[in-house]
Amino acid sequence: MIVVGASGGRRSAAAAVVQAGRLAGVCAQERVTRERNAGVNRSGLPDEALDVLLYRLGLMRGSVGRWLAATGDGDSLPSQVERVEHHFAHAATAYLTSPHASAAFVVCDHDAPEVSVWTGEGATLSRVEWPWTGPGFARVLSRAGGALGLTPTDVDRRLAALAQLRPSSRDARVDALVTRGADGLVLADDFDQRIRTLAQAEGPVPAALAASVLARVTELLVEFLGEVRARTGHAHLCVGGTLFYSPSVNTRVKACGHFAGVFVPPDPGDSGNAVGAALSASGVRIPGASPFVGPSYSAQETKEVLDNCKLQYEWVSEDGAIAAALKGIEQGHLVGWFQGAMEWGPRALGARSILANPQAPYVLENLNRFLKQRENWRGYAVSGLQEAVADHFVGPAESPFMECDYVPRAPATFRNLLPEHDAAMRVHTVAADAHPMFRRLLEAQGQATGLPFLVNTSFNGFHEPIVCSPRDAVRVFYGSGLDLLVLNQFVIRK
Repeated sequence: MIVVGASGGRRSAAAAVVQAGRLAGVCAQERVTRERNAGVNRSGLPDEALDVLLYRLGLMRGSVGRWLAATGDGDSLPSQVERVEHHFAHAATAYLTSPHASAAFVVCDHDAPEVSVWTGEGATLSRVEWPWTGPGFARVLSRAGGALGLTPTDVDRRLAALAQLRPSSRDARVDALVTRGADGLVLADDFDQRIRTLAQAEGPVPAALAASVLARVTELLVEFLGEVRARTGHAHLCVGGTLFYSPSVNTRVKACGHFAGVFVPPDPGDSGNAVGAALSASGVRIPGASPFVGPSYSAQETKEVLDNCKLQYEWVSEDGAIAAALKGIEQGHLVGWFQGAMEWGPRALGARSILANPQAPYVLENLNRFLKQRENWRGYAVSGLQEAVADHFVGPAESPFMECDYVPRAPATFRNLLPEHDAAMRVHTVAADAHPMFRRLLEAQGQATGLPFLVNTSFNGFHEPIVCSPRDAVRVFYGSGLDLLVLNQFVIRK
């Protein structure tokens, strides 16, 4: 049976297809419509993303045997679509794609009840009765971000980015504003005003305050997880919900010691729920599901786009593509890297990436000012061979989806990439089972420089989603500060 899962309402819509017991495709609606955080259509479905997936798989809508959607109770759906409860979909996404055959899992987001606890055995999920009243962990962070003046659509990313500048900061005044009650978190009556007052005292970049808020909320989360461990008896944990977009939260949860293993899926947020909806109906687990199940494009399709745009290009071998990228990176260029099937989730993992040399003299300025048009205090992530990460960073043993923060052992090595000397940074650990071309590129970088790491940021234009198709990549390449485009095995230079 072919099963389709959908997620999202007015925002963060996505589609997923399960075929013959495998996760055959996942695509966010924004990647196709090119509108950030795009939601479902009037049909109640992310039609554009769904149609792209089905077309790429050689399927028609009539071949779909079951339709499911993780949406709010008030959202309208076509008659053939079954509704999946929101927190259940989060739990299913986290657990059914994890490597754990049994686990406890916790969901933390903004939808009631904001915090829920589950257990899993085989492919069966069971909810644990756990009363929760008041704001959840994600809600507190959003309120703090709002008090800091961050916009609701970007609060998670910007709060995390601020906290990376002062990762070890703690403020007792913040600790007093958030406590735990019998059934949830308790905020001081004047929480928002006191956060604003503390932010004004710190100045225009309240990094220490952001880090203190994240540290306090995570401390209470870890305390709560200890109770989950004791009550469920499970040695492994899976997590879902928008709270776990935060690399600072993920890092501390992985390091808390309550569990033998902690799994964060490629997309723990609302758009990832399409995967949970489809898998739960299919009755299958896909341990270690690959993130590279988005749309892919053949060499002929790519060539047709380039010819239609009347571009000059070079067709090379895979080795030639790696060599061209390395030469550009060595020269300090920003390189667009487009390979195979697109990632699902919010972070570029080596299929739709912009790459740079972390030791280039002006790399941070080039990324912030000329490419992403961000504040000069914004940092960037690096991807590196997993076996080399521990030699250069302090942090979790692995971060396969760029989900965790790390601190460089020798900040001087990455001084051109760090906005502050003691800043933390996201790291993508690239293991043997990661994207093969991207791993080969990192291996070649290590052989050439002794440092198998590259700056890796998402391949997108200013305020755009990550590119999906070759045409998207060409448009962003010529409309941005990129110097070189390696489009599968096509090399395009300006």
